[in-house]
Amino acid sequence: MAPNIQSAPTGVLQEGDEEIISVVKPSRDDKPTPRKIQLVWRNIIIFAYLHAIAVYGFYLMLTSARIYTSIYAIILYQMGGFGVTAGAHRLWSHRAYKAKWPFRLFLAFCNTLAFENSVIEWSRDHRVHHKFSETDADPHNAKRGFFFAHMGWLLVRKHPDVIEQGKKLEISDLYADPILRFQHKYYMLLMPIICFVLPVPIPVLLWNETWLNSFCLNIFRYVFTLHATWLVNSAAHLWGHRPYDQFINPSENIAVSILALGEGWHNYHHTFPWDYKTSELGKYSVNFSTCLIDMMAKIGLAYDLKSVSEDMIKKRVLRTGDGTHEVWGWGDKDQPREDQKEAVITHRKLT
Repeated sequence: MAPNIQSAPTGVLQEGDEEIISVVKPSRDDKPTPRKIQLVWRNIIIFAYLHAIAVYGFYLMLTSARIYTSIYAIILYQMGGFGVTAGAHRLWSHRAYKAKWPFRLFLAFCNTLAFENSVIEWSRDHRVHHKFSETDADPHNAKRGFFFAHMGWLLVRKHPDVIEQGKKLEISDLYADPILRFQHKYYMLLMPIICFVLPVPIPVLLWNETWLNSFCLNIFRYVFTLHATWLVNSAAHLWGHRPYDQFINPSENIAVSILALGEGWHNYHHTFPWDYKTSELGKYSVNFSTCLIDMMAKIGLAYDLKSVSEDMIKKRVLRTGDGTHEVWGWGDKDQPREDQKEAVITHRKLT
């Protein structure tokens, strides 16, 4: 990191707020500490089995499954994704907005459908990820390579620093939510039913799909949701522009944002983790999660939506950005004056 550059957000939006997420960032050039890897063979076997079925499910979706079953799988993927993005991530991990109990219940259900551990566990790991990003305490440290950050971290024992820092982290606000306490307490009962049991009979009963097609496509949509989430930890920490903070690994990755329902604007998110949009522009076409939250806000189920002012963004871009901050075109308020002066304008209108 360049000297005299303070690029770590505190996680506090207004004076007097309790700090939940601060960030410890090493230089992007730092290397991870070498360590002996301990494989978790149970996870390796389970993921191998799930991926084999998912590949077959994708084949069945293209060859024999009914179109309704494919649409159904896409809907389940969207629901599970919202449980992770709008729920575990933006609502509970970062407290970027607040929600009334019906919306929280829906998001907890969707999160269980996604099967990425309970919200309490997911949010604890995610807060550690932000507080110690790209260090040994980061559960999916991208400096250990794409595969480790993507899914390899789930196939090995956690680094001791991850466990140690996770125990120190403040998560009492998560346990204060009765919906999260219930999900966490009964997760090993709720998860198999919601994620694997309930979705399968519906296509069979409603439009006469085969049991095999329904089962395999459900596994496919589950594995697809996993990879969409994992790409945020891997691809969006390795490839893309860094218009808000060039000294950190997270980057702006539109492909990841499309697949992960708006989570790919990662340089912005790690710079301003309290913004409920996780992006500056908030285009619904590449940020479906923001669209959902805004819809819930309009009907009163989401409130206290936190975001970052234009002035705060501009100051940060000028201080730590890599020069790739977008402008919409000629005359944009963020377009440098020197660009306007040096631009070549031909065929000027004669006066």
